[in-house]
Amino acid sequence: MSTAVALDGEGGCIAEARGHAARFLTRVQAEHGLPVSARAMDLTQLVVSELVTNACKYAPGPVLVDLRIVGALVEVAVWDSDPALPVARAADPGRVGQHGLEIVMAVVQAFEARREPVGKRITARIALADDPGGSVSGRTPL
Repeated sequence: MSTAVALDGEGGCIAEARGHAARFLTRVQAEHGLPVSARAMDLTQLVVSELVTNACKYAPGPVLVDLRIVGALVEVAVWDSDPALPVARAADPGRVGQHGLEIVMAVVQAFEARREPVGKRITARIALADDPGGSVSGRTPL
């Protein structure tokens, strides 16, 4: 199960990407019977929003968003044209803004940033079901 959307990198593309993610997970649950917790729905939209925001802010041109189910996870991959890999900044409670990558890395099970022949691809994986132990992260390499 997968879906992809190409965005122009302008105006409402962040909201469009979030909506696309929500529709995909709703379809995964309805058509394939996979459990998608409310937490997974919210975190997926948050991760999509943060990654697409960064792509629109730092890379000119289009943004591609790929979503797919990998076992009990939803994989979010965002491609943009800038080859520079993002770097999470050190925690600074006094800093206003620029916490998106920190937030993403805190809530996903896996995170990877890699250069492509053109640009880069950022991939994050989020558990579809709530963890019985209550953990929302526990990141492992892809």
